[in-house]
Amino acid sequence: MSIKRDKGRIYLRPSEQQRLSGKRQIRLYNKEGTPAFNQELRDAQEIMGVSIRKQPKDTLRWLIRMYYMSPEYQSLGPSTKKVRQGLLEKVTFKMGNHPYRNLLPRHIRAYRDSKQATPEAANSAVKALRQVYKWAINADFADHNPALSVPYLPPNNPNGFHTWTETEITLYENRHEIGTKARLALGLLLYTGVRRSDVVALGPQNEKNGCLEFTEAKNRARSPKHRIIPILQPLRQILDATTTGHLVYLVTEFGKPYTFNGFGNWFKRRCRESDIGHCSAHGLRKAGAVRAAMNGATTKQLMAMFGWRSAKMAELYTKQADDIKTAKQFMHLLIK
Repeated sequence: MSIKRDKGRIYLRPSEQQRLSGKRQIRLYNKEGTPAFNQELRDAQEIMGVSIRKQPKDTLRWLIRMYYMSPEYQSLGPSTKKVRQGLLEKVTFKMGNHPYRNLLPRHIRAYRDSKQATPEAANSAVKALRQVYKWAINADFADHNPALSVPYLPPNNPNGFHTWTETEITLYENRHEIGTKARLALGLLLYTGVRRSDVVALGPQNEKNGCLEFTEAKNRARSPKHRIIPILQPLRQILDATTTGHLVYLVTEFGKPYTFNGFGNWFKRRCRESDIGHCSAHGLRKAGAVRAAMNGATTKQLMAMFGWRSAKMAELYTKQADDIKTAKQFMHLLIK
């Protein structure tokens, strides 16, 4: 492992062998050379698997380190582990020396409120601590979960990612013609309803009997979900007219597959070119759900189409479609 400096930020970078075992680089936040930095570096080295010293067994820092070694944490997917570790390292930086058995809801609320400018991140930190204490109770390290009674902050945008309108889809299609990679990206997202973590992995090898067969990236390690999606005619037309990669459809200018973050950034630029910079890849998944619901798809049908195991998400779209249809049907009642 080694120290990496990049644009004023400092990271502990894992060795090649550690990367192969799923370890990811860890950002160090304290000023280099200070006692706080040295403490943070030792903590990061322990996460990487290097035993530096024995942690006091009553601190939140120690509890989180033990959680990292638990089957519950190790069974998470690579991206989920990376995100959760990032959240918990920031918690450790602020509260790591606090005796974890004495941690009260007010302490966690104070941490949550310190991040109220980014409520999604604040809520994710609370959720991560709930998981740590849930594991700790089952492992007989703790007898209560102080994070459970800390409510989430209301999000800045209650509706989440912006849902593309039909007009915005048309604007994008007018800017990016069939045969371009940009149009292929839209076609894959809109006509399959997959997440960006899946769209970057789809390719010719997934085509079987007129369908795309794949396992979703989300929760693949804990609860794999195999999907079979028919290739609709509009998508087939786009695929046949576009030069794609051999293993995956969407490749970078260097012929390499995108990471899902890299793809999201690239696609965002294509949206700006279409004068819809507020749109994103995930918003197309939502647009597809709205379109299907408006065309009469039921809750159960939407669950099958988009891979939702709970009816909660599907019902949002069926209710929205019902409201729109009802309003259109009865708006004439406003006329005297």
